[in-house]
Parts: sequence; structure tokens; C-alpha cells
Amino acid sequence: MNKKLRIIGIIAAIISSIIILTSPNDPLPLPEPTTSIEGTDSVQVLATNLEKPRAIAFGDDRIFVTEKIGRIRVIQNDTLLAEPLATFRTADVFGGGLLGIETHPDFSSNHYLYVYYTYEEEGNLWNKILKIRESQNKLKDAETIFDKIPGSKFTNGGIIKFGPDGKLYVATGTVSDSSHLPQDLESLAGKILRLNDDGSIPDDNPFEDSPVFSLGLRNPQGMTWDESGNLYSTDLGPTKNDEINIILSGQNYGWPNQECSGGIFVDAIMCYDPSIEPGGIVIYSGDKLDLKGYMIMATLRASHLYQLDINEEGLISQKSILGGVGRIRDVIEGPDGNLYLITSNSDGKGFPDSTDDKLLRILK
Repeated sequence: MNKKLRIIGIIAAIISSIIILTSPNDPLPLPEPTTSIEGTDSVQVLATNLEKPRAIAFGDDRIFVTEKIGRIRVIQNDTLLAEPLATFRTADVFGGGLLGIETHPDFSSNHYLYVYYTYEEEGNLWNKILKIRESQNKLKDAETIFDKIPGSKFTNGGIIKFGPDGKLYVATGTVSDSSHLPQDLESLAGKILRLNDDGSIPDDNPFEDSPVFSLGLRNPQGMTWDESGNLYSTDLGPTKNDEINIILSGQNYGWPNQECSGGIFVDAIMCYDPSIEPGGIVIYSGDKLDLKGYMIMATLRASHLYQLDINEEGLISQKSILGGVGRIRDVIEGPDGNLYLITSNSDGKGFPDSTDDKLLRILK
């Protein structure tokens, strides 16, 4: 099997079939959501009118969603609470703001959340990671545990996830497509960082006294692990060549010198030309849906949720399992074994309807 598979005609056809020719001021309603997961036909709307949502995390009986404008929203008992958990002053740039969110593995005991956001200081853009303690859906205190990640108007990465090893993994973006900082080990741009839960550097990182776990990325949008502990990440290309990579300790994925494959760097296991704008990913491990072991991938430009049969050698198959909701930003498996996703129709590239954006749940 060819290690890299380029989906050209099929993806182009999908993209062209979902373009809605209308004005953002007078949008056509989106069609009803449709899912093709075997034995599943239920797509529930849990929250509406979210403002540019970016990421989802679970803690106890609650769902936390970041809005790019700086708010952490809380969904409890399937209801969006009117008051945000916290509001931050973030940079007003297209690809930045309040981005990633994650709960501590011991959230039930310590009530710690982590967020990644873009801010401006003396005319420069930066990203930082905050560790937040909440109580009864209110912020009790917050501290910056990692700062001065180079920021950008468009490519900030911003995904944060705790790995199976208990470490906090942070995906950062490049400052511009002409920048070579992703190739600079002294820079935090265009990297996957690996941190302890207090922001300190683990002793077993691949580069001594460095938070860098891997390098040479452009604008990562999703991270997930399989049952063997392999870390996968999606990475947006500039206009094409979106990637899915297996992220290995100490390895270099080539940006800006290499896109997808063909050079001296680690090859992507999947390359999309034309672009589909992959977002969040998760490898489903539950038993509620007939998806165990498959990678589930949100897409923005392609506007579908995909089921991928993928391994260390590459992509075996791919099919759409949800359409009709517009751009999809993030997807996550809930503790109940159902899939949860957020749309991204109000991000400036979509055509939002009167209830966008939404948090959805797929269940049997």
C-alpha cells in the first residue's frame, strides 16, 4: 500500500458540493444533520449561538467550550449556562484568541483547567497557557504556567491535551509562512511541546532542558492517541497539503522546507491536496458507537465529520459519517461514549444560520 494517499477528485467534489451560494447577511438554512454511523441516527443539539467556539473538554458532569472571543462556556445537564466560567482579554486576530482547553486528569479532585490563548503586548502577539482552578462554574484563581509562545494573526496552533503518560502536550503554530522558526530548536513556534502539569519541563524530554517534543509544524489543529500510545496530529497547509502525522519524540516534520513528503524530514502518513482544513481528531475507544479503533476527524473546508481507518503505515479508508452542519471545528469522545462536536460557521469563513454556532452530540 502506498504510504501516502492523496485524495484529489473526491475531496474536490465534496468541497464543491457543499458551497452555499448566498450572502452571510441572508443565509440559507443548513440541511438537517445526517449521520451514516451504523445503527445510529440521532444527532442532538445541546447548545446554540456559541460565538466562534474552538475546543471542547469534559470535567465531571460538565462540558467546557472555549469561544475565541475569550469566554469559557459551560454546558451542564445538557443546558448551556448563561454566565461564562471565565472571560479573558484576548487578541482580536483571525486565527488567535482563546483556543485550546483541557481538564486535568484529576479534575474531580483538583478542579484544574488549562487554556491556551493569544494576547498582544507592546505590538507583539504571543500565546500563553493558563492553569485555572474553578469552583461551581466560577473561576477561583488562575496562574500563567507557560508564556511567550510566538503568536500570529493566522497560525497559532493552540491544541492542548494530556497524554496517556500524564504530560501536557501543546501544539504551537508558526508566526508566518516565510518564518523558519519551526526549524529552530530555540524557538517555541511550530512545535509540539511536552510539559509537566505545572508547566515545568520533564526530565525525559528528547532535547535537554527544552519543552520541545517535536518540530517542523505549521498550524496544528488536532491531537489524539491510539491504544498503543501513538500520538497523531493534524496540521493545516498554507493552501493545500494538509497533513496527518504520527508525532514521534525528537522528530522533525519539515515545515517550511517540506510539505507532506519527499525530503529529508519525517513524511506525513496522510496528505490532502486540495485542502480540506482538518480540525480536531479523536480515536474512538468506547462501545456506544460502532467506531472502536477508528480515527474521527472534524473538517472545516470539507464540512464533514470523517471516519478514518488509519495506522502507522498510512490511510486505509475514509468516509463521511456526518454532514449537513457546515464547518466542524472540534470533535471529542465523551465519558458516556458518545461523540461531541462543535461547528465553526461564525468564524468568518462560513455562512452561519440564526442558531450558529452549535454543540452537537451523536448517540444511538
